[in-house]
Amino acid sequence: MRNLLITFLSLLCLAPIAWADSSYQTPEEFLNEIFAGKTPAPSMLWLTGEIRTATTTILGHEPHQFRVRYWEQGQRSAWILDEIGKEQPITTGLVVNNGQLERVRVLVFRESRGWEVKYPFFTDQFLQVGLTPDLSLDKQIDGISGATLSVRALTKLARLALYLHQQTPAARHDTP
Repeated sequence: MRNLLITFLSLLCLAPIAWADSSYQTPEEFLNEIFAGKTPAPSMLWLTGEIRTATTTILGHEPHQFRVRYWEQGQRSAWILDEIGKEQPITTGLVVNNGQLERVRVLVFRESRGWEVKYPFFTDQFLQVGLTPDLSLDKQIDGISGATLSVRALTKLARLALYLHQQTPAARHDTP
């Protein structure tokens, strides 16, 4: 009986950890959906010089990688980016079309709180949002009580995807 009680209590302690890591869609499924089954080959954007400086400004910390993978078709690009909410990374798929966000989707949420950011009532606020010259979003994003750090993480990722899109060869080529 004692072993059963110890096992039960151990599982009870680990339960929040198991619930916290929720995968809603794989990156591959996201890209397949975005590009209607014809996902283009990935490209790489190196985070050096001015791009690294702007990325650091947007995130509020140095990026952990030296390059970012993205998928591009015409003026449309898709990004799979991670940012820490409170303690764990939130993996998010973002699509930029002609300099505005077309889609924001939480793919994997690993925190124990703040999971409300995965719902369309929150992510739909980012639709048709662009970036101002000072690297801010051109629309105010409403927060969610109890999910402040998750909201901040997704807002940073939205800004970052919009900025990085501007640095792609296709976006720079069409800039007057």
